[in-house]
Amino acid sequence: MDRLLFALGATSGLIAVGAGAFGAHMLRARLPPELLAVFETGARYQMYHALGLLAAAWAVTRWPGPWAVRAGWLFLVGTLLFSGSLYAMALSGVRWLGAITPFGGAAFLAGWGCLILAARR
Repeated sequence: MDRLLFALGATSGLIAVGAGAFGAHMLRARLPPELLAVFETGARYQMYHALGLLAAAWAVTRWPGPWAVRAGWLFLVGTLLFSGSLYAMALSGVRWLGAITPFGGAAFLAGWGCLILAARR
């Protein structure tokens, strides 16, 4: 499980860097500033939680048990919901997609909580 979570974290980091570069170089002239900021927020939080996935992979090896694994999956789900909804909203202009974003944020928070539990148990 540690290798899978680590590979997912590295892949997510790679995508986050690509998304950030895409936003900075390809979208700057195509999106209004408020939607560009939405896209950049998605890329930033994807990178933060790619690092969280790497931490969860490490924690799986350090503190066996379910909590670190749960953290990794919550970071992945959070990235899909949070960053994915922001990317889609910025690129499409469809504002109701922003209603999905808080569910991703809740998954991020739950993931960090699971890492706390992994460290304490």
